[in-house]
Amino acid sequence: MESSFYLIQLLNGIQYGFLLFLLASGLTLIFGIMGIINLAHGAFYMIGAYLCYWLTGITGNLFTGILLAIPLSILFGYAVERLAISHLYNRDHLYQVLLTYALILIANELQSIFWGNDVHSVAIPEVLKGSIQLTDNQAYPIYRLFISSACIVLAILMYWVIQKTKLGMTIRAGASNREMVQALGININWLFAIVFSMGATLAALAGMLSAPVNSVYPGIGDNILIISFVVVVIGGIGSIKGAFIGALLIGLADTFGKVLLPEMASMVAYALMAAVLFWRPQGLFGKV
Repeated sequence: MESSFYLIQLLNGIQYGFLLFLLASGLTLIFGIMGIINLAHGAFYMIGAYLCYWLTGITGNLFTGILLAIPLSILFGYAVERLAISHLYNRDHLYQVLLTYALILIANELQSIFWGNDVHSVAIPEVLKGSIQLTDNQAYPIYRLFISSACIVLAILMYWVIQKTKLGMTIRAGASNREMVQALGININWLFAIVFSMGATLAALAGMLSAPVNSVYPGIGDNILIISFVVVVIGGIGSIKGAFIGALLIGLADTFGKVLLPEMASMVAYALMAAVLFWRPQGLFGKV
């Protein structure tokens, strides 16, 4: 095989890893700070994809559709946190699993009612429709490069918010010692609502960006939820840095696994997780 073929797979793996990072960072924030096992995280990915499809169809432009879908995703995440998740903070994890699983069923039913059960496509804007020619017979789509670039910008923005702002300092303090944050007079309910809305929006945004590549169909968030949990476990629960490294590792392992070991592709990511946990049971950047 030509070296350009492996370059394309490398770019695909990195792009997939960046999308997983958007999902896993929200998931690890929600669990690390709020202590909530959110099985409905994949449903936010699905809702984001369908909002993108719907609003892009109305406006005729992907970028406008995404810009309109983002505030709707924030409001949806906030509503779910206030109406459902807020009742779980002092409950056992079993209640969290049952309620968030119920949210999956509700989201799937709402998707079926509003958008039906057909497979939908989302048009790529003309400016991003082309490809970059790598060799005489190998090219790479510009839109996939756009996805990677957008995810890099979002990762930098997330780093700035968490590391350099007062809100980020509060979030990090809440992850480290929730009781102390409450004792200092910070409204923990307000903090939890913000964190959950952020996590839900990141998942929805991943769905929006991937919609033109993967199409939009019922249950689109189910499989990616599982792999997102794998990323969180590898990186370490509560660690954004771990989610980033873990997402890239899984993205590359999954992509090259399908190319080099197609008969074992479905187990490559889980084998990587098992190897990491054997070496570091708390994950790469998890606390002991």
